[in-house]
Amino acid sequence: MHEFREWPKTKRLFRDIVVTEKIDGTNSAIHLTTVADWEAELIRSIPGDGSLHVVEVDGVKWAVSAQSRRRIITPGKTTDNYGFAGWVYDNAEALVRLLGEGLHFGEWWGRGIQRGYGLNERRFSLFNTERHGCVDASVGSVHVRPVPKTYEGVFSEEAITNELTNLRHHGSVAAPGFPNPEGICVYHSQSRNVYKVTLDNNDAGKWEAAA
Repeated sequence: MHEFREWPKTKRLFRDIVVTEKIDGTNSAIHLTTVADWEAELIRSIPGDGSLHVVEVDGVKWAVSAQSRRRIITPGKTTDNYGFAGWVYDNAEALVRLLGEGLHFGEWWGRGIQRGYGLNERRFSLFNTERHGCVDASVGSVHVRPVPKTYEGVFSEEAITNELTNLRHHGSVAAPGFPNPEGICVYHSQSRNVYKVTLDNNDAGKWEAAA
């Protein structure tokens, strides 16, 4: 039998957007969750692949894990992704204090990863600029902060064009002086989706005429 299926509510295009620089690294995330004492003991006692790490912070136990775009990762030559999980496990207590509970997505980038950006170190740039807007700290040898926000306001093709043109002519905001940035990400507040526009000529649009 056929069932009634409502057409989804149409989102309005001209709502606030946030434009950030798209960094060419590797998509990563840190998962931090409080656990009861018995859960912590269970995690520690069950033989496994080490995908959960337990750390105690101010008397509270936390389960910590790391992931790449496609899988859970753990420290180790064949199980990690450019050393991200190793850094997370080594600095779990500091990351709990800095970020708090939740799943924290960002870009792991810098030395030896994709464009490299001329850096001798690696960085972790968080995607959620609203939640992590005040985060700016060194954790171990890694600087943790949000991706650079270059525009916030009502959706405008002109604003997006301007941000792309600025990147093309002035280089990366995340790594000043690096002349070959990747592009931008546009977060649309009403649809809650993120869209990307790159500077590699794979995105046709009026902005190309301004380049």
